[in-house]
Amino acid sequence: MPAMLEHVNMTVTDPEATAAMLGRLFGWGVRWRGAAKNGGHTVHVGTDAQYLALFSGSAGAALVPNHDSYSLRGGLNHVAVVVDDLDAAEARVRAEGLTAHSHADYEPGRRFYFHDTDGIEYEVVSYP
Repeated sequence: MPAMLEHVNMTVTDPEATAAMLGRLFGWGVRWRGAAKNGGHTVHVGTDAQYLALFSGSAGAALVPNHDSYSLRGGLNHVAVVVDDLDAAEARVRAEGLTAHSHADYEPGRRFYFHDTDGIEYEVVSYP
C-alpha cells in the first residue's frame, strides 16, 4: 500500500476560528483540540482519515507578517481541497467574506483559489 498523507500542521492566529471557518466551508469536523508545544494551542480539523493541524503559539508569540510563499524556501504555497460542487463551495467562500480568484478550467477539472485571514492560500478543485 502506498503512503497516505495524514495531516499538515500550520501556524494560524486563532486555531478555533480557522477550524470553524473550514468546517463551514468544507463540512469538516474537529477531531481533537488541546495544548501544544511552547504553551500553544492546536485544533485538528478535517475527516477521519485526513486533517489540518491548526497551531497557535503562546500568547505574545510573534507571527511573521504575510509573505509571498512562492519565493520563500520552505513556504507553504497552498492547500488543495477537492469538492463535489465548485460553485457551491465558491458561494460559501464568498459568504465568509473571502475573495475567490484565479479561476481556471484545466484538464481534468475546474478550480479557484482564496486566501484566509492569515494569508494561507487554498485551492478548491472539482473533477467531473
